[in-house]
Amino acid sequence: MNLTFSKKALGFNFSKNPSMAVNRAFNFNTARNLSSLISWIPTGKIQQTVASSVQLTGIGLHSGKLSTVTIFPELAGMGRYFKFRSNVIPASTDYVKESPLCTTLCKDGHSINTVEHLLSALEATGVDNCSMQMETSNTHDSSIEVPILDGSAREWVDAIEEAGLKAALDRSGNSCEKLAPVLREPVTVWKNDSFIAAFPYSEVKITYGIDFPQAPEIGCQWFSSTCLDKDFFAKELASARTFCIYEQVEQLRKSGVIKGGSAKNAIVCSESRGWLNPPLRFSDEPCRHKVLDLIGDLSLFAHGGNQGLPVAHIIVYKGGHALHANFARRLSGIN
Repeated sequence: MNLTFSKKALGFNFSKNPSMAVNRAFNFNTARNLSSLISWIPTGKIQQTVASSVQLTGIGLHSGKLSTVTIFPELAGMGRYFKFRSNVIPASTDYVKESPLCTTLCKDGHSINTVEHLLSALEATGVDNCSMQMETSNTHDSSIEVPILDGSAREWVDAIEEAGLKAALDRSGNSCEKLAPVLREPVTVWKNDSFIAAFPYSEVKITYGIDFPQAPEIGCQWFSSTCLDKDFFAKELASARTFCIYEQVEQLRKSGVIKGGSAKNAIVCSESRGWLNPPLRFSDEPCRHKVLDLIGDLSLFAHGGNQGLPVAHIIVYKGGHALHANFARRLSGIN
C-alpha cells in the first residue's frame, strides 16, 4: 500500500478508468467525512483484497488458548471484518473496547482480542477488504484471541505476500478507487504525560517516542519515518516483536493476562540485567513495535475498503492501545 501521495493525488487527480469513476460516488458515500477534521481524497489506486485465502494457527498471548484465523477475499467496499461463530464484528472504531495491553473488538456479547498485529499487516500490505474467520476448539467461549505467533506481524505479512493480492470488485464487477483520510486541522489527545498530536502534512509521517527509565536497556527511544509503504513495513517494522519488563511478568499473570506469553513470542527486558532473550532484531525494536501497533490501531479508522492511516504527521509519546483508540475515535468525531 502506497501511503504517500503526489500533489496530483492530493489535488483530486481523478483516474481515467471508467469503472473507478463510476464507483467514486459510492466510495464518497461509504467513506464520507465523519467529522470536520477529515477530508477523504482519492489516491489514484484501486481497492484490493487477498488473491486466495490465508490461514494461520497459534496461541493467544493473553488467553494462552489455541485459535485459527482464516482470511478470505471480499468484495470492494466491504472493508475488513471478523466472523466468530455466527457474529460479524467490523474492524472499526465503533466496536473497540478499551484495554491497556491489547486492542479488543466487541459486538453483541462476543469479542475478538489482540487484533492489532494482524490489522497492521493488512493495512500496510494493502488488503483493504477481507473477512477473517475465527475458530477455536472451545465451543462455549464468547471471546477469542488472534494468535500472537512470534510477537510481531512478520508471519502475517509473509502469508499475505504468499497468497498475493488482487483488485477487489463490487457486486457489479467494477473496481472502486481507494480513498485516504486527510487531516485538515491539528488534533491532540492525551492522558497524564502520554499524548498523540497530529498535524496536517503532505503525506503519512509517524514519529513515536517511548520512555522506560526503570529499564535502562530500553530507556528513551524515538522512531520517525515518512517511508511507510508495504516494502518498508515488511523490512523495517513487521518483524519488531512485542516486549515486556521481566519484573512485571508475575503480577501480570496474577491479574489473568499474558497466559500464553513466553520468550518465543516476546522480547523480555530486566530492569537490572537487560535483555534476557537476545539478540534484538533492531536496536530500537521496542519503539518500532509501538509503531506497528499504532498502524494496526489506526487501521480501525478505515471505512468501506479505504485507507485507515490519516495523511498527517502523527507524533506519539508514551502511547498505548487505549490512547491510539481514543485518537481514532476523535478523528471519527466520536469524542
